[in-house]
Amino acid sequence: MSQNIPFFKYQGTGNDFVVINNQSQHFKYDTKLIKRLCDRKFGIGADGLICLETHSDNAVDFKMVYFNADGNESTMCGNGGRCIVAFAKYLDLIEDTCIFEAVDGLHDAKIDENFNVELKMKDVSTVEEHSGDFVLDTGSPHYVRIVDHIKDIDVPKEGSSIRYSEPFKVKGINVNFIQFKEGKLHVRTYERGVEDETLSCGTGVTAAALSSYKSKLVNSKLVRIKAQGGDLKVRFEVVENGFEHIWLIGSTQQVFKGEILC
Repeated sequence: MSQNIPFFKYQGTGNDFVVINNQSQHFKYDTKLIKRLCDRKFGIGADGLICLETHSDNAVDFKMVYFNADGNESTMCGNGGRCIVAFAKYLDLIEDTCIFEAVDGLHDAKIDENFNVELKMKDVSTVEEHSGDFVLDTGSPHYVRIVDHIKDIDVPKEGSSIRYSEPFKVKGINVNFIQFKEGKLHVRTYERGVEDETLSCGTGVTAAALSSYKSKLVNSKLVRIKAQGGDLKVRFEVVENGFEHIWLIGSTQQVFKGEILC
């Protein structure tokens, strides 16, 4: 039996999402349906789908459930987290601060009147080096490679070769290519689940910022990021075993809303 599904479309520096208010639990998780909704030819089109749900703890404002464009529930999405904060603000669930739960735990966030969102990411205790490259988990696993000419990188080809290599091919890994130039860290990202280059990736630019500091490519604890879809900032503190108080900062936008017949 067909149904009309109300939805909202959000983007954060070009990372776009179908967002559903699922506080009533009317939307039932279905891999094929989610994949169709994210399809850019036969559905709405998005890098992923996010459900906003109520939380059992009154001290937590809401719960975020995130699915990749392939329809599978995934690890943390930083830009998705920023967009769902903006959505919660739109729904009048929060004012200028909030706490929400995602798959990797609780997150603090701040939002201003222009829907710019600061999202606190998980602490990072381990950054592994692999022949000059870096592997770390910022809520999602990332492989970071420093390059000399980022515009010339064939991101789908080179990213997929790393994503499907040993030891990553079973669970997959996101791949970030970075270059520091003109006062900003330029980042391009291959995302697993999308299996292609995306215009931005929140956990990816976070991984890129931390890796650039670890490699001494930058020496500031506030890194200005240039993603394909726009500008972000990552602020952090350095501790003996890694990084803490990591904040992902940038704009969000509600693009449109509607209903889709499924």
